[in-house]
Amino acid sequence: MKEGIKVDRYSRQIRFRPIGESGQQQLAEKHILIVGAGALGSSTAEMMVRSGIGKITIIDRDYVEESNLQRQQLFSEEDVEMKWPKAAAAEKRLKEINGWVDIDSIVGEADSMMLQNLVAGVDLIIDGTDNFETRFIINDIAFKNDIPWIYGGCVGSYGMSFVMIPGKTPCLQCLLRKVPTQNQTCETAGVIAPIVQMVAAHQAAEALKILTGNTEDISLGYRTFDLWRGQYMNIKTDTMHNEHCATCGVDASYPFLQKENQTKTTVLCGRSTVQVRPHEKKTISLQELALQAKKAGITVSGNPYLLSFELDDQRMVIFHDGRALVHGTSDEALAKKLYQSILG
Repeated sequence: MKEGIKVDRYSRQIRFRPIGESGQQQLAEKHILIVGAGALGSSTAEMMVRSGIGKITIIDRDYVEESNLQRQQLFSEEDVEMKWPKAAAAEKRLKEINGWVDIDSIVGEADSMMLQNLVAGVDLIIDGTDNFETRFIINDIAFKNDIPWIYGGCVGSYGMSFVMIPGKTPCLQCLLRKVPTQNQTCETAGVIAPIVQMVAAHQAAEALKILTGNTEDISLGYRTFDLWRGQYMNIKTDTMHNEHCATCGVDASYPFLQKENQTKTTVLCGRSTVQVRPHEKKTISLQELALQAKKAGITVSGNPYLLSFELDDQRMVIFHDGRALVHGTSDEALAKKLYQSILG
């Protein structure tokens, strides 16, 4: 075992035959990267730290807010009062849980450059993000570097998870061409804590299988579940691979690692306003978006050409083509966060 570790600590896990002593040793030698320290990221991080993983790198750009405490289990009211960065607060709590695990927290934006600098020596990437742009970057990074990664998402009472293994499964781009996705976010539809735990449990279980060499037991289907309604589905994905896919096809170009394909932000000269443009052209149903916002209690007004959202001290105007103006700030990172909280 890892030098100095007390075997008794993991005795119940070692007694689980598929893991055993050899699997526990493998865990102690593995390094995982968790992107996002919010609801899913904090939950999976805690389970992996308790399981005896060797090293965790966890990255997040945000700080702890009161609304996080309902479902983000690593954080406390003190973290809220201190406006502690989520990654740093997670590291503090995780070290209290298991001081034998090497934990490296990074307070920053998980963009393509940052992630490419982090993946050397990483055995597995776990998705704890809240937007698809970052997931597409993870997708490209993982397939380019031959690293398995586990997608997870939840909104309302609905959750989903999918394991992606380069050379064996389709990638996220292939998957999303074939299966429906949720167009809502936690900001517009809310989320209940039990579905967070359910998705995190699926992610952590698959992580244990991958990291202990139990490859034959890995679940390769796309799993969705509505915990409130008791609905479960497992979709086979073996025919979803697109040989012309830009991420996992024969001539992969990894488009989301190219700067021009990422969300663009610009501070408008002479105004406390940031313009946000999506990474690809899109047409948004303003009527549907307005209904979602009103159901979530967000003040919204508009006309046939745009919607205006009141978000704390900022006002965001969104147009049909996905372009937005975030008024009341010159902080591009904050503008991008607010944009993704509404559009995912």
